[in-house]
Amino acid sequence: MSAAIEIIEQALQKGMNYRSQIAGFPYLAEALREAGVTINEWILPSCQSLYQTNKGSVIFPNSALITTATDIPKFNQDLLIHALRADQAGQTTFPEFLQAIWSAGIIRYVVNFVTCHLLWLFR
Repeated sequence: MSAAIEIIEQALQKGMNYRSQIAGFPYLAEALREAGVTINEWILPSCQSLYQTNKGSVIFPNSALITTATDIPKFNQDLLIHALRADQAGQTTFPEFLQAIWSAGIIRYVVNFVTCHLLWLFR
């Protein structure tokens, strides 16, 4: 296992252990930032997660949201806001959140832990 993978896995575990059920993302984000993760990018609907660190870059495969050729949903701001609010309220699991933002037309998102920016990419 590389140093980058070890750092990311430890940070993810720490973030999940200390995060609250409601509005838990900041806890996870801070654990990743403290561990040296600079960027986290999620590619939907394959759910590949790319982590860039000062020790290297790592991609994690996850369960895909779709398994056949599928039209990309048209961007829907109201659905995105609903997905974000439901996640912040602790009403969804992370896989449910990913499915909800995909249904809102999000195809990729990037969190920059250095500049504290979030970039949504949609069709």
